This record gives sequence, structure tokens and C-alpha cells, in this order.
Amino acid sequence: MDLQLSGRVAVVTGASKGIGLAVTRTLLDEGVRVVAASRKSTPELEALGGDALIHVPVDLMNPEAPGQVVSRAVEEWGGLDILVNNAGGPPPGVALPRMSFLGPADDDWRVMFEFNLFSVVRAVRAAIPPMLRRSGGSIVNVSSGSARLPAPMNVDYNAAKAALNNLTKALSEEFAPQGVRVNAVSPGPVRTAWWTEEGGAADIIAAQAGTDRDNVMDSVAPEMMKLSTGRLVEPQEVADVIALLVSPRSASTTGADFAVDAGFLKEI
Repeated sequence: MDLQLSGRVAVVTGASKGIGLAVTRTLLDEGVRVVAASRKSTPELEALGGDALIHVPVDLMNPEAPGQVVSRAVEEWGGLDILVNNAGGPPPGVALPRMSFLGPADDDWRVMFEFNLFSVVRAVRAAIPPMLRRSGGSIVNVSSGSARLPAPMNVDYNAAKAALNNLTKALSEEFAPQGVRVNAVSPGPVRTAWWTEEGGAADIIAAQAGTDRDNVMDSVAPEMMKLSTGRLVEPQEVADVIALLVSPRSASTTGADFAVDAGFLKEI
């Protein structure tokens, strides 16, 4: 299927690994010019190379960073058509899961919202004017199935993502009539660094369950989270949905939230 994306300009945050890397690769394959934002590059991102990819090293916890990334896209390629707000999850230096509401203190809540909500607010604020100058664009916010499944585990993260879902709907309501579509994608547990890195979720759960990280990702986590497919989601599976959403082939899709979650969310 031709996604009709060739020649368009995109910004992807959290682009150096996981879902962001998969989105960047997929958009490049579709002929998109991509500004990839992350704190640092990775060999996997560098391997994509080519004239259609620019890496901007930024810390999105810096209030100025989202605007700087969007400005770079406009300076290099004259405008912006696509924004994928993928950066999120545990803020730098934070390990999840947290098992109780009583765990995170005020500062923990602040940095969680800074990373998972306010950085998106700033990126969208910067992106919409150049999109409007091109008579439209597409924004995809990467949320989480946990935004719609209240639980005491990771309560600060879940609340930030619930706010992101509300923001997505509000943005769509205001800007869809002007040609800017805004949607969300809500992954379940994805086999990314959040799980796989040393000290990450797999190690934390393994220590509590008396097992090893591989068993957590292959068996314990899918069973604990009641995943219908019996396995974690792969980053490319999320990236494929995002690529379709930013495509003109999804021209009538806005204000929606797509679950790519291995059957995690059971509610209607």
C-alpha cells in the first residue's frame, strides 16, 4: 500500500530506540524526511543514515527543546507535516514499575508530567503554526493502555497519559477543521528498553517474582497483564499503526485512540 507520504517532513521524538526508532525507520522507508529527536543517538539510528534523516540531540525535559526540534525541521526542509510525540515512559533516571500510590513524592509527579505531558504540549504548540501554513498536518501522541485502566501501579504515569488522551481529543476538536488531525496510539507492554535495559521493568518484576528477566518478558508479564496474544508487543507493530495514521489514507481519522496492546485493555 502506498501511504502517499513521500516528500513530507516529520519530527519524531524519542527516536533513538524502541517505538521511536521503528517509526523513524518506517517513515524513511516511505520517503519522509525525518528530524529524529533524542537525548543521544544510537548505532541503530545512525545506521539509518542518509540525507533524509537529521538527529537533534535534546533533552525534552528542557522547556525549550521541543520548539528547537520543530524549528530545525522548518529551517532544513521548509515546513512540517507530521509530528509523532513518542518520547515518554519513565523520565531519565527513573525506574518503573512503582507498586503503590504512596511511592512517588511531589517531585516524582512533577517530572512524570513534565516528560509525558508537558513536553508534548510544547511540541504541539511549536508544530501547529507551521502545519497550518501548509494547510494541514498530522499529529500522533503515543499514550498507553494504562491511561484507561486505573490501577495503583505507576499511578503517576497513568494519570499523565490519561491527561494526554484528553489533550489529544481537545486538539483534534480545535484544529481538525483547519486540516490538522490529532490522534493517539495506546500501546500495551512493548519490548523496548523500558523492559529490557538493566534495572528496567523486567528486572524489577523478576526480583519480586524470584525469576529472571527473560522469563518475565516471555511468560510472567504476559500472564500478569492478561495479554490475549500471550506476548509483549513488538515496536514495529506500533510503528505500522502510526505510519497509517499520519498518512493521507487516514484523512477522516481524528480524535481517535488506537490500542496496539496485545489485548491488554479488556474494557469497551
